[in-house]
Amino acid sequence: MRSESVLTHRLVAAPAVLLLGLSLLACSTEPVARPDPSSARILAQGPILGLAHETHDAHVWRGLPFAAPPVGELRWRAPRPPEPWTETREALQRGSKCVQLDMADASEVVGSEDCLSLDVYAPRFAQDSVPVGASRRPVMLWIHGGGNSIGSGELYDAARLAAESDVVVVVVQYRLGVLGWLSHPALRQSAGDAADASGNFGTLDTIRALEWVQENVAVFGGDPSNVTVFGESAGGINVFALLLSPRAKGLFHRAIAQSGVLFSTTRADAENFIDGAEPGMSGSSSEILAALLVEDGRAKDREAAKTALASMEPSAIEAYLRGKAPEELLAVFQDSPMGGMYFSPNVFRDGHVIVDAPPLEAFRSPETHNAVPTILGTNREETKIFSLFTSPHVRRMFGVPLSVTDAQAFDLGSEYGGLLWKAQGADEPATALQANGRNDVFGYRFDWDEQGDLLWLDLDRMLGAAHAIDVLFVFGFMDLGRFTSAMYADLPSAEELSAQMRSYWTEFARVGDPGRGRDGSLVHWQPWGGTPSAPKYMLFDSKADGGLRMASETLDVKGVVSRLETDERYPSAALRCETLKELAQFSPSISKEDYAAFSHGACSSDPLPARTPLGG
Repeated sequence: MRSESVLTHRLVAAPAVLLLGLSLLACSTEPVARPDPSSARILAQGPILGLAHETHDAHVWRGLPFAAPPVGELRWRAPRPPEPWTETREALQRGSKCVQLDMADASEVVGSEDCLSLDVYAPRFAQDSVPVGASRRPVMLWIHGGGNSIGSGELYDAARLAAESDVVVVVVQYRLGVLGWLSHPALRQSAGDAADASGNFGTLDTIRALEWVQENVAVFGGDPSNVTVFGESAGGINVFALLLSPRAKGLFHRAIAQSGVLFSTTRADAENFIDGAEPGMSGSSSEILAALLVEDGRAKDREAAKTALASMEPSAIEAYLRGKAPEELLAVFQDSPMGGMYFSPNVFRDGHVIVDAPPLEAFRSPETHNAVPTILGTNREETKIFSLFTSPHVRRMFGVPLSVTDAQAFDLGSEYGGLLWKAQGADEPATALQANGRNDVFGYRFDWDEQGDLLWLDLDRMLGAAHAIDVLFVFGFMDLGRFTSAMYADLPSAEELSAQMRSYWTEFARVGDPGRGRDGSLVHWQPWGGTPSAPKYMLFDSKADGGLRMASETLDVKGVVSRLETDERYPSAALRCETLKELAQFSPSISKEDYAAFSHGACSSDPLPARTPLGG
């Protein structure tokens, strides 16, 4: 039986824990919401008026609807185009975040089902000088992270990226969690077409946003024939989903997946009970329905709920689900320990929105994925941010990390967490893509780890090159107010690396090859080489730690586990088993059987936990 991945449970705890604080600080110079007459534009849906950014030389349009509200009969249906308007719409306020558990209090639900909006950031062009034709600027569409269950566009002020790099940036919101991805036969039975039946509504939202870009981005000076999708963590997962989507073909032309993981989910995983003949995942639609029936008092326990569901007609099941308020649907996940994030299966292999094949297999064939130039990479110590809250080698008080109690054990666990993420989020997908003979796949690893101190916290020890730190550099979030020196011990060095990364990212958006950056002065970022010794990925670090340079070591999940098994730095087999147990929770590729066989059964005294039904 496959080990269930907590990677998708926890994906982007960092944006929840870290970026929530730091990026909001980065955006603390929020522009005053006053309309700027020079930002008047006319969309396909109607006239709009935006604002001039207070800090950067950019125009901003906020809260633009790219789809009709997915409410009522449109819940769990593919997004429809928005209704047009005739009066000028002032696009000054961000749209509501999508329904989610409150990161500060998981017993509360925040956001709205009416949330399908986006923000546009563009260089500040006068109305009569908006670029046309070949002068139009590259477009970059950002997909936020949050485990596909929390998050919003409000953390990502892209004005600096747009203004200094001369690109148009679109930040999109999409349905989350069980409102974004839900697969059940009762919902398929009443669906009008394959899109409505897919269950992949969050993925379809990003596709609809790309359709909106095709319809409208030219009025902002953007080039609809040159669109890059980029996203981090769950956003990286959703970039991979677009690469696997026949529905997205032709809507984008480059892709950047930052700290994503390539995976997709079968219908059985998404729909079945966890103890079924073909087991599903916790958070499957059957498990959700059983938990709801118990919560409502319609069944005394899970077994009684399973019996009740077996006797219900599909139309009754659909009506029951549609009759639930968002608060009721999310109530079954309120025991989530990770800042409001919860796990429900997503990215379903429905054969229409997502190709019906294992994703690595799909990447090996040009016929089963969208073969566009692609950057993919990870951070050297991805899992450190999670370990701060879960590792037995960190001293905490009331859940707040205070210090590392065993530096060797903490660092080894973080090292292997980074190796695993690199294997499954970059190296395995890049190798599969390059197997097609392509010369337009580019890898990277982000190594920067030069933080300072924050009160009692030694951040370079406790955080380092952790999950989501790269986002601060890609967007140029360098001004964090009074916390700037804590995050950046050497601010000029951090600014230099941020400028280099933005130069590569936007040159890639411009021509499909990061090359030597926009001005041609940087180290040549070479494509993923096909031979073992060939350069494969760029290392991003400060000059003090080696600077920009190409590297060639590649990994797969099996190789990471083998390395762990023989790593002599570990003082005991028990500590190796502790690391492997944590790795297994971050990877669907490490099964319970793999864990049991590790080091000839050395881990058998502390087995992987069994799958737990919702509600206990």
